[in-house]
Amino acid sequence: MHAFDVPGDPVRRRILELLAEGEHRSGEIVEVVQKEFGITQAAVSQHLGVLRENGFARVRRDAPRRIYTVDTQPLHEVDGLLDRFRSFREPKLSVLETEIARGMRERDSE
Repeated sequence: MHAFDVPGDPVRRRILELLAEGEHRSGEIVEVVQKEFGITQAAVSQHLGVLRENGFARVRRDAPRRIYTVDTQPLHEVDGLLDRFRSFREPKLSVLETEIARGMRERDSE
């Protein structure tokens, strides 16, 4: 699976958002995702499996529970791929910043 495919799915992206807040028990993740997406526990487990298999999440056992955490390494790789395209966006933001500053100066000088 390509690095963009994993967080490209809305369910997996939501799971990553939860894990970005801190570690979660699998039951907590299932509860939130089932409520928001109306999918089965088995479907949530499959998404968790995809995240684990592709390195986006880590799991550890705590007695009968599975505790999930986010693994940031693949996210850094995705960010690195996106770096190539930031140059298309950043000049436009630079122009916007200049125009905002110009407007503020004109307003202050009135």
